[in-house]
Amino acid sequence: MPELPEVETVRRGLEPVLTGAKIISVTLNRKNLRFPFPEEFSKQLVGKKIVQLNRRAKYLLFHLSQNETILSHMGMSGTWRIENELLRKEHASMGKLVAHDHFIMDVRVKDGNVYRIIYNDTRRFGFMLLADTIKLDEHPLLKKLGVEPMGDTLSGSYLQKAFINKKTSLKTALLDQSIIAGLGNIYVCEALWRSRLSPQRSAFTLALKSTSAYKFANRLAQNICDVISEAIIAGGSSLRDYVHTDGSLGYFQYNFSVYGREGKECLQCGVPIVRISQAGRSSFYCPKCQK
Repeated sequence: MPELPEVETVRRGLEPVLTGAKIISVTLNRKNLRFPFPEEFSKQLVGKKIVQLNRRAKYLLFHLSQNETILSHMGMSGTWRIENELLRKEHASMGKLVAHDHFIMDVRVKDGNVYRIIYNDTRRFGFMLLADTIKLDEHPLLKKLGVEPMGDTLSGSYLQKAFINKKTSLKTALLDQSIIAGLGNIYVCEALWRSRLSPQRSAFTLALKSTSAYKFANRLAQNICDVISEAIIAGGSSLRDYVHTDGSLGYFQYNFSVYGREGKECLQCGVPIVRISQAGRSSFYCPKCQK
């Protein structure tokens, strides 16, 4: 599943074309993805302008004129791509079948050129909904989300407050979207390795009133921010389906320290990396470095 860095990379790829563009046609090649498309979705979109393109957690937010927002999730295998007449791409160039191009939107930009924006989703776990922009923060999918793992909002003090009496594992607590929005399995594993903290460690231990707990919480918060920022700069991680809007790949996967490296030597101490299962997710960590 695309995680926050991948979704942010897609947003940055779409933004220069879509901001200020007018929607001139929409084609739906099926009635539903994970959920049905909104009723008369095409008619509701045509003629409107895309005012701004934002992201919240793993959701893309296409803010439209008339106070409406397309709320989109890429699911497990969703990809967005941009085409125009000068740079028409073959569908096969991205390893995708035209049958999986479920949403096609033509937009006219300020200079008069027309671009085609295509959403492709092999497994169809993604979705698009239409929401009231003014009440977006109250939307059921967004209102309970925690802080973004970037900037000053995520700090050691915040983690300590969030982890008070949390008897669950540190890995599970970090994947709780009501605590940190958009943080996924890959980057949790990487941040925990950098912080020298075991994914099996109880989360409440970072909320204890001790110098070491405060130090660990601050170190973890900083490493989460660093990993996410570095992954965005690298264009995300391309493991299976994920690609940029131009079809190119992300390359942060070449910087993994633990994720997917079961049995390989820890880059810090040389002990083999271990993989365990936690709540149905694979956790990769070094049993010597991470305590």
